[in-house]
Amino acid sequence: MSVNDIAVTARDLQLAYGEHAALAASDLDIPAGTVTTVIGPNGSGKSTLLHAIAGLLEPVGGELGVLAGHPKNRGVAFVLQSTKVHEEIPITVREVVSMSRYGRLGMFGQFRSADRAACRSAMERLDVLDLIDRHLDELSGGQRQRVFVAQGLAQDADLLLLDEPVTGLDIVSRDRILEAVATERARGVTVVMATHDLSEAAAADYVILLSGYVVASGTPEEVLTPQCLTKAYGIKLITTEDGSVILDDPYHRTGSGRHVHFDRTGHAEHTDQRRQD
Repeated sequence: MSVNDIAVTARDLQLAYGEHAALAASDLDIPAGTVTTVIGPNGSGKSTLLHAIAGLLEPVGGELGVLAGHPKNRGVAFVLQSTKVHEEIPITVREVVSMSRYGRLGMFGQFRSADRAACRSAMERLDVLDLIDRHLDELSGGQRQRVFVAQGLAQDADLLLLDEPVTGLDIVSRDRILEAVATERARGVTVVMATHDLSEAAAADYVILLSGYVVASGTPEEVLTPQCLTKAYGIKLITTEDGSVILDDPYHRTGSGRHVHFDRTGHAEHTDQRRQD
């Protein structure tokens, strides 16, 4: 791939918080214009990697290039896994989404028609326009997450980072956010999404599997194999009578208690095995 085809590149990248190593020396490339999922067990470095890409964490070693081959770089938008807002701060949905444009306007810039249109479009896509004058503390968890994703979309960035954006959400919020992700990809935006859900990873264009370092990266077919997943998660896989393999991790189940099955070639399939307890 040429530099124009790569949104993020890293060579011997090392990340740490103080003396705590979060990511050992690793190489990776994230293709531009794709949906890339970052998966791995708790503490594997998923959120840390997103913080580094967003420019919020300086590498302690190696090189990290973000949108280096994009001369019309419109920057990076980052939606955190959870954003807490003090209940005594009376901030509305309108104000939260409008903040997305402050970086372009500067401290004393005035909102223009393009800024208002970007905010309105983002709220419409996440189905929160009818909540525009509501305070955040009046919203459900799913509604609030949709508002913050709308804030990310309204930045019109070239690279959108989402840290577990649909974990624990209701079906409506989950669907709206994943639809927005698909639309951003269709617009040419590079979306990087951390997730615990292997079914989401299997639906992506590209996957990065972490376990304190980059275990594997590539297409879902290349990464979501029994061999790679066992190496990353450190758990045993279950082989069924027909030769399929099940990743059965009680701490990182896919949505609704589903398991992810792999046939003999390592191809991922998804079934619903809800527990009866």
